[in-house]
This record gives sequence, C-alpha cells and structure tokens, in this order.
Amino acid sequence: MTDQAQLHQQLIDSMTANGSLRTEPWKRAVETIARHEFLRTGFFRRLDGAVPSAWAPVLEGDAGWLEACYEDESLVTQIAGTIMPADIRGQIMRDPTSSSTLPSLVVRMLEDLQVVEPESKVLEIGTGTGYSTAVLCARLGEEYVTSIEYDEEVAARARTALGRRGMYPTLVSGDGLLGYADGAPYDRVIATCGVRTVPAAWIEQTRPGGLILTTIGGWLGSSELARLTVHDNGTATGPLLSGQVSFMLARPHTPPALGLLPDLSEGKEREAIIGTDALNDWTYRFVVQLAAPHAQHLTMERDGRTEHVLIDVESGSWAALYEEDGRWIVRQDGPNALWDAAEEQLGRWHAAGTPALEEFTVSVTPQGQTINW
Repeated sequence: MTDQAQLHQQLIDSMTANGSLRTEPWKRAVETIARHEFLRTGFFRRLDGAVPSAWAPVLEGDAGWLEACYEDESLVTQIAGTIMPADIRGQIMRDPTSSSTLPSLVVRMLEDLQVVEPESKVLEIGTGTGYSTAVLCARLGEEYVTSIEYDEEVAARARTALGRRGMYPTLVSGDGLLGYADGAPYDRVIATCGVRTVPAAWIEQTRPGGLILTTIGGWLGSSELARLTVHDNGTATGPLLSGQVSFMLARPHTPPALGLLPDLSEGKEREAIIGTDALNDWTYRFVVQLAAPHAQHLTMERDGRTEHVLIDVESGSWAALYEEDGRWIVRQDGPNALWDAAEEQLGRWHAAGTPALEEFTVSVTPQGQTINW
C-alpha cells in the first residue's frame, strides 16, 4: 500500500470510528475520492502564536503537504478573496475566504442529507475545492449533481480537479444564494457556507418533501446545522442538528464594517442580570443572536478595564458590559436596548429549561425566518 493509500485508509477508518461515516454507500464513495487531488494548488497553515492570525503557504511537494491532506481538519485554500498559496512567500495576515472543509464534517453532512436512490438530484452551494462535489458524483452520478461557487477562480480550479477524475457535473459560477433555477426542482440542497437566513430561492427550487441542509448562524459566531423539509405551500421547517458546526458565512451575509465607533461613554447604565458568560458559551451566544441579529461583538480596554461591546451598525445601537466589584454593569444607547433584548430572550430560554440547540426548530415562510424551542 502506498503512503497516500495508507493515509487515505487511516482517514476513512477514523471517520468510521467517530461516527461521521455511517453507511456503506457513502463509505464506498469516499473510498474512491483522493482528497489530495483537490489540494494540488496547496493550502495555508496557521502559524502558532501569531496575533493577529498569520498564515504560511504549504505547496504540493513541501514537507507535510500529503500528510496534511489526509488529516481530519479544514485547510484554508484562499486568503483575502484572491490570494492563493503559490502567490506569496513568507506569511500573510489577512482573513481566509475559502477552505477545504474537514473530511469528517463533509461526510457527516452527506449522511445527514438523507439522499434516496436512485436519481436524487442534489444542488450543492459552495463548490470550494470540489472534493465534496466529487464524493456526491461518486455516490449519485455526475448527471444528478449541480454545484455553485461564488468565486470564479475557485470554481475554475474545482472544475480542473474534477476533470482530472473524469467527473463533469453541472458547475455554475454565481451567487449560490440564488440557487440555480435551470436545474430545478432538486431533491436535496446542501450548503457548505453559512447563512443568517435561508434564501427563498432554495425553498422555491426544492421539490415538496425535499430537504435543505445548511448552517444557520450569525455575527456573534455561533451557528448550527439545520435540516429543513420543504412543504407544498412554499414553506420549510425542521430541526437544528447537534455538533456546533461552523462555516464561513456566504459573502453577502458577512457583517458590515464597524467603521467609526460611537461614543461609548454615553448611554444609560444599570446592573446587568446576565454577564458576559453569555458571550463565551456557544448555545448562549446562539440565543443572544436571536435577540440581537444585527449585533457584532468586540472587546475594548477603557478606563483600565475590559469592556465587552455589542454594536448594531444598522441601527446605531450598542451595549457595553464590564465587571465592577463582582457585579456586571451594562451601559446602552441607541434605538434598541441590545442587552435588555438579550436578557429577555435568555430569560425565556432559561424558563423553558435551557433546551439544547437540537431541540430548536427553524421555520421559513414568505414572511421571514423564525427559530424557536
């Protein structure tokens, strides 16, 4: 067995053992797809200890490249919207914009998609490197797979990698939030980017009884997979799934720049009922996001203390929390009292017994999206 084949088998064994890869049809599909074939343009490795985050390129043939391709981790493949690993020497301190998702999450989502054979038509939002697209083709056949990628250069590289394997699904460059009406209706829609709200186009392009699997999150950095069933009346409902799954948000859903900060010394102060522990816990943050969906979080050093600040750029509202003598104090200003809304939402959640995220239900109608427990 070659080194590559051995690494591939070890990854499959690991995904089987941890419960991500659960059924034989998907296992057979994964066995036929070599992940390194979709990472020949290299990836970026995070440099330990760098603040802010810094990334260094790892190219095919470099020490550790092949081994990393078969590690169960996400690998950043693009920085700042255009920069590829071969474009730089040294390191770069910019934000990632495309990646190869960790394989266990890829196969867990494909299992959660609950495809029904034969002839399940799948729309994939976010082609990325093309690895997950290839696994879909191996299981269903290329004629049943449509994949959309927002970035034309990323899409071109995925098309090349798939072509090397003799796979030619329908590949589209464009805004995945709009779906691809020419191929509709689909039996399944799967998104490998995060969204704040499920786009209406996905529901419109999914047949009644079909499923949409997507990550729903927000600007406070908490998200979860949702599996929605589409109904005859054009609505969709379904549960959140467990796992604290996070993807890069679709670019149209990313937060606006904070710009010039408001005067945080103004506003009304009171003792807070709930402190910043609510911003440190994944589930708490998700609940806070429901109350303040346009808020972003930052920390600042002011007057010799650390303040945790929520800012809603759209409304101009903000809330700043700090600890004083063992108590939490909140100062707020703007048309929306952000921390009042957060505490009220958290209070309702506590009154219900703090249900886990998998007990939450998502409902999408033409009037909008709601998430309840």
